[in-house]
Amino acid sequence: MGGNERTSAATRKSAAALLARRRPPSVRAAVLFLHGGKAHSRAPSRRWYPSPVRMRPFVRAVAAAVPDDDVLLAEVRYRVCGWNGHDADPVRDTRQALRELTALAEDVPVILVGHSMGGRAALRAADDPRVRAVLALAPWCPEGEPVAHLHGKDVIVLHGDRDRVTDPRASASFVSRARAAGARAELKIMAGGGHAMLRRSGHWHRTAASTVAGLLADGNATR
Repeated sequence: MGGNERTSAATRKSAAALLARRRPPSVRAAVLFLHGGKAHSRAPSRRWYPSPVRMRPFVRAVAAAVPDDDVLLAEVRYRVCGWNGHDADPVRDTRQALRELTALAEDVPVILVGHSMGGRAALRAADDPRVRAVLALAPWCPEGEPVAHLHGKDVIVLHGDRDRVTDPRASASFVSRARAAGARAELKIMAGGGHAMLRRSGHWHRTAASTVAGLLADGNATR
C-alpha cells in the first residue's frame, strides 16, 4: 500500500461517524439519519454520493417540523458503502455514532431514521437502550432479521408499493414479527412510491417529518 493509500485508510478509520446538522446548546433528544448503500461494497463512502445526498431533504424537513431548540439532528457517516455480510458495516458505524453522541448530549433518547440499507442498520442498532424509536424508509428487511430487541420500542415503516429494490411485503412481515415481539410497530404503504422516494417526494418528506415530530411529542419515545 502506497503512502497516499495508507493516509486515506487512516483518515477513514479516524473520521467521526456522527455529523451534527443541528447542535443545540441543551439537548433533550436526538434524531440520527442513516442513508442507503449496497449489499456488498468496500468502496469508501463519500458525503456527496447519491444515497447520503438523498437523505438531506429529510433532515431539512424534520428540522422544519421540529423547530425545538433542544433536539439534536445528525447524520451517520459510513466508512464504506456496503453492508458486507456478517460485518454489518453500517451497524458498526451507527454504534460508533451513538458513542460519539454521548460526548455531545450524554444519555438522551434517540430516534433513528434510515433508508434502505440504512433502515436495516437502524433497526439492528435499536438494541441500544438509548434508541427509543426507528423510522425505516423502504428498508431492506431480509427474512430472519432479529426483532426481539425491539420490544417496547416504536417502529414505523414507510414503504412504497412500487418499490422494485426492497420488498414492501418483506417490510410487512418484519412489522408483524416485531409487533409479536412487543414492539409498537406499524407499516404505512406509500401509494405509487418507488425505492428512491423521488415520485411524490414532498409527501415522503412531510410524512417522515410529521412522524418524527409525533414520536418526539410521545412520552414513550422521549422518556
